[in-house]
Amino acid sequence: MGKTTRSSRLRTVLGWPLGIAVVSWRYMWRTTPLHRSEEEGDTTDLAGLAGEQPGDRRQPAAAGVGPLLHRTYSVNIASTQMTPEHLMDRVEGRLNQASPEMATFRKTRGADGGLRQGDELVVRMPGPWDGPVRVGHRDGTSFRLDTLEGHLEAGHIEFRASRAGDLLCFEIESWARAGDRLSSLMYNKLRLAKEIQLNMWTHFCIQAAALAGGRLRGGVTIRTRWVDWPKGGPDGRTAAWRSGSAAR
Repeated sequence: MGKTTRSSRLRTVLGWPLGIAVVSWRYMWRTTPLHRSEEEGDTTDLAGLAGEQPGDRRQPAAAGVGPLLHRTYSVNIASTQMTPEHLMDRVEGRLNQASPEMATFRKTRGADGGLRQGDELVVRMPGPWDGPVRVGHRDGTSFRLDTLEGHLEAGHIEFRASRAGDLLCFEIESWARAGDRLSSLMYNKLRLAKEIQLNMWTHFCIQAAALAGGRLRGGVTIRTRWVDWPKGGPDGRTAAWRSGSAAR
């Protein structure tokens, strides 16, 4: 898979306005309660980056620009006996059904059917989630997608399900920075792409409840914590990673 050029990244960004209009319209007419919070984070938010590794075309948070955004989107699903394992099997097999129509997942590496560690996909959408990803982890109740070179974000995102009494819980958690300065402008300064991302994963959570055959209890909870990126990165490897990336 070739590295995305700057011109193709610019075309992607210029295509955002149509997606913004569609997503904004959907947001205006959404009746599901959304419970949003945004606050300054701290070093505990960096703990989720412990497993990130550079190399092999990966684009970890250390390769990004600007602050780290640590976001969670969660729903509680009532009136379903589906197990967390069954829900995750259903979600991974129907990614495009769970996503809004302007976002599509296309597998570019790996066997058909489900997700396995090492599989690669391209996600097309009008916002920062436009680019290549790789399945970095998969177990019975969760999977993780890592961004690859050329993605408009740098980091990873996890999808998971669990049980809490009679409720089935579904959650999406991401740790990401803008992939380059152009993406940072749209994401952190103008905040347009950030809202598109929020509405995509909110929709995904609502659809996960539908795939479970249940109903939402309490709407969707969205929590955003931002952390200024520490000099040298959380483990002091940022400078070394950038040096190695420039040499390739």
